[in-house]
Amino acid sequence: MAELGPDAERPFGDGVGAIFEVVRRLRAPDGCPWDREQTHESLRPYLLEEAHELLEVIDRGLDDTRMLEELATCCSRVAMHAAIAEEEGRFDAARVSEAAAAKMVARHPHVFAGERVADAEGVLRLWERRKAEEAARAGRPDETPLDRVPASLPALAWTAAMQKRAARVGFDPEPAEGVAGAIVDRARALEAAGSPDEAFRAAGELLLAAVGLARRRHVDPEDALRVAGQRYRDRFSALDRDLRAAEKARGGARRGRAGRGVAAHGRVLNPPGTPLPRPGYNCPIGRRKS
Repeated sequence: MAELGPDAERPFGDGVGAIFEVVRRLRAPDGCPWDREQTHESLRPYLLEEAHELLEVIDRGLDDTRMLEELATCCSRVAMHAAIAEEEGRFDAARVSEAAAAKMVARHPHVFAGERVADAEGVLRLWERRKAEEAARAGRPDETPLDRVPASLPALAWTAAMQKRAARVGFDPEPAEGVAGAIVDRARALEAAGSPDEAFRAAGELLLAAVGLARRRHVDPEDALRVAGQRYRDRFSALDRDLRAAEKARGGARRGRAGRGVAAHGRVLNPPGTPLPRPGYNCPIGRRKS
C-alpha cells in the first residue's frame, strides 16, 4: 500500500475527512488535470472495478493490508463523486454521511425506535415494508420490490436479488422440493434445443432455476460462481506452469515449445472437433484431485 515517506508533510488532516480534503485539492484549479476533468459518468467504470477488486480480496481471504487498500480506494471514489456534486451546488460530503446515517436509522426501527422483530428474516421483511412506504411518499406508489433491484447489477446478482425480494412478499412459484428437478428438466431442454433462439431461452431458464436452488440453499450465486471461476483460473495456471516446467525439463526449447505452456499444448489437450471439456471432471484443467 502506498505510504508517504517519513519526512513528507501530510497535506491532509486525521480521520474520516482526510480523503475528502485530498479530493478537493485534486479538483482545485491548480490540482490534477485528470481528476479535474472527471464526471460522474466517466468515473462509473472505476467505481465498478474497485468494488470488484474489493470483492476479490474478500473472496480470497487476503490480508488486512490488501483489504485496507481496496476499502481506501472505494472511499476515494465516493469522495470524488461527492466533490463533483459539491462543485455543482447539489450536496457535499457532510450531507452524504448524514444521509447514510439517516437511512440506516430509518431502516432499523427495531434498534432505534423500539419496534420488535423476531429474527433476521423479520428484519428483511421490515426493510421491504419501509422501502415501500418510502417509495409511496416519494410519489412512486406502484413501485414493486423488484423495481428496487438495480438492473445494472451483474445478471446472476440481479436475478438472485429479485428472487429474494419476491420470496419475502410470498411470491415463490417453484415448490421447494421441485427446484432440483426443474434444473434437470431445463438442462434437457437446453440440450434438445433445435435453434439458437430456443437454446438461448433454455439457457436462461436453466440459469434462473439454478439461482433459485442456490438461494434456497442460502448460497449467493454471484459469489459462488466468482469463487468457482477463481478455482478454474488457478487450476489452469497450475497446468500451464506444470507444462512449462515439463517442456523445459525435456529440452522443449529445441522444439519451440518451451515457455509457452498451455498455448503450445491446447490442440493436444483439446483436438479440433472434440466436445468442450467439463471443468472438474474430464478436463486436465479442471480435474479434481483425488
